[in-house]
Amino acid sequence: MTPVNPSVVQFAFSLLKQGNRILQLIFLFIVSLLPFPVLAAGLPAHELSLWWCFPFIGLLLSIALCPILIPKTWHSHSGKIIGVWCAAFLIPLSCYYNVSAGLSITIHALLQEYIPFMLLLLALYTLSGGILIQHNGNGSVKLNVLILAAGTLLAGIMGTTGAAMLFIRPLLRANAQRRYRTHLVVFFIFLVANIGGGLTPLGDPPLFLGFLKGVGFQWTFVHMLLPVIINTLILLFIFFCIDYYLWQREIITNDKVQNSISSWSIQGKANLLLLFAVTGVILVSGLCKNLPVWNIYGIETNLVAWIRDGLLLIITLCSLKLTPAQLRRQNDFNWAPMVEVGKLFIGIFITIAPVMAILQLGLSGSFGILINLIEQNGEPVNTLYFWLSGLLSGFLDNAPTYLVFFNLAGGDAALLMQHLPSTLMAVSMGSVFMGALSYIGNAPNLMVKSIAEQHRITMPSFFGYMGWSVTLLIPVFLLDTLLFF
Repeated sequence: MTPVNPSVVQFAFSLLKQGNRILQLIFLFIVSLLPFPVLAAGLPAHELSLWWCFPFIGLLLSIALCPILIPKTWHSHSGKIIGVWCAAFLIPLSCYYNVSAGLSITIHALLQEYIPFMLLLLALYTLSGGILIQHNGNGSVKLNVLILAAGTLLAGIMGTTGAAMLFIRPLLRANAQRRYRTHLVVFFIFLVANIGGGLTPLGDPPLFLGFLKGVGFQWTFVHMLLPVIINTLILLFIFFCIDYYLWQREIITNDKVQNSISSWSIQGKANLLLLFAVTGVILVSGLCKNLPVWNIYGIETNLVAWIRDGLLLIITLCSLKLTPAQLRRQNDFNWAPMVEVGKLFIGIFITIAPVMAILQLGLSGSFGILINLIEQNGEPVNTLYFWLSGLLSGFLDNAPTYLVFFNLAGGDAALLMQHLPSTLMAVSMGSVFMGALSYIGNAPNLMVKSIAEQHRITMPSFFGYMGWSVTLLIPVFLLDTLLFF
């Protein structure tokens, strides 16, 4: 029997140990409740008040404030803090309703959201970490603009996570000798980790979800092309101005003499093929229909999901087998960003459940006052569809947020594409573009931040980053509103 790759074992144990046993506690919670064979179908959404959203809000505030107020404690015990907020939701839920409700939510979060999410991230992170892109010249403003533009373009083809993990290290290496580098990472998150994902359904989960609901691949490309181009050009121009100004302030020393000849080299090309294989697996899995469906503890799962996740794991193992360890060392590859994302998102996926359940109630839920604003005289208010779906996507999971507003607009892809294209575009633009508003708006945001910090770049705090995003992105989104809605 072929032994399990030690790198995978190392990652698994690091996720459990460095995660301060948050996952161990969750699995212990599951095991302790296994004697209850019949689970609740889901949260009793009609009975939920906004108080059930408190653990999620507390988790967000912890992510935002703890690294500022108690940085050492957060670094050492973030998993425990996240576990406390999960318990603050699951324990009262189990006591107030029944233990099977808490178990159902936990299993749903693990089977349908967390495990597929982490397997995809694991595959993309592992593959990109096995591709070494080197440039023998020194960094320049022109080179930085080209890297950001290329990453933004490829984000629409291979997804924001794949493109972000592929290009962040070359960008940081090209600017390793520079003094001012924080702005490089911030604009990278804006463009490559978010804006570029709006080009096709493969770019970001919300658009892929719309594709599965019947929104045409060509429709998305045609209608999202102009918004993506406009936002990209504006942000690249702003970046050029800031980077050029800071470049002029750099202290030029002898070790930063520009090379007269500049060239690129790529190692680990097998991982490029595997990267596109991941894209193919995700696309085909979304197209496959009418395959067997099973019910596990009240949670539906199907053969497609198992095949997809199995193939992603096989691709990850192939990458680890085919890539020389020396190449990964040259790429400064380690599991720390995956561990950090894994800890944060298990808490988010569990505590976000009541928020999404209330949102899905539409007008009859506790958020009905907000949702009532998006319809006037039976007609959708596209501006509010854009801003509400976007602002919620900046702090919630943007895929289910997209689905909520997609259904509020009618839920019929053919109807929306033909008669309400501006409404569908508003939901698409909001859920994708505004993921850049916070670190937790999109998974690659946190991964890019973690990699940058490993390269000793001082990144803004949660609110510090929002200072950048509000200052630079909100005016762009206001322009989007004027141009398209």
